[in-house]
Amino acid sequence: MCYSNISLKIRSLFFAILKPGIVAGLLPSIIVKSGFISAVTNTLLFHHYIGLLMFFAGVFIMINCIIRFTYEGQGTLSPADPTKRLVVSGLYKFSRNPMYVGVMLILFGEVVFTLSVYLLFYSVSIFILFNLFVVLKEEPRLKKDFGKEYEEYYKTVGRWL
Repeated sequence: MCYSNISLKIRSLFFAILKPGIVAGLLPSIIVKSGFISAVTNTLLFHHYIGLLMFFAGVFIMINCIIRFTYEGQGTLSPADPTKRLVVSGLYKFSRNPMYVGVMLILFGEVVFTLSVYLLFYSVSIFILFNLFVVLKEEPRLKKDFGKEYEEYYKTVGRWL
C-alpha cells in the first residue's frame, strides 16, 4: 500500500512536469525567446503585474487539481494513468476541467506579460486543441468509465466555467 502511494505521487509529479511543463513552460519560452527575461531585467509595467497575477493563479489552480487527482481520484492527469474515482470536489464543483482552465490562465498570463502576438496565437491554438480533446476523447471516456455518476456531474457543472 505504501509503495503504490509513493508510486502514484511520483507518477503525478512526472506527468505534471511533462505535460503542463511542456505546453505552458518550454514551448512558450521557445516562442518568445528572450521576452520573459528582457521584461524582468527592465522596469516592470502594469501589464507585467497582471500577467504575473494570471500566471500564478493558473499555477495555483493546476497544483490544486493535480493534488485532487492524486489523493481523491487515485490517479494522475495523464490519460494513460487516469483517476480511479471521479473528482467532483474543490474547483471541480465549478468546472469539469479546471486543470485546463489553469493551464490557459498560465498561457494567457504569459501572453499579457510578454505582449507576444505569436504566443497569443499559440495559446488560442492550445485552447482549441484542449476543447477538441475534451469533447472528442475525454468526455466519452469519462461517461464510459463513470457512467451515471459522470452523467449527473455533466448535467450540473459546466465544461469550462
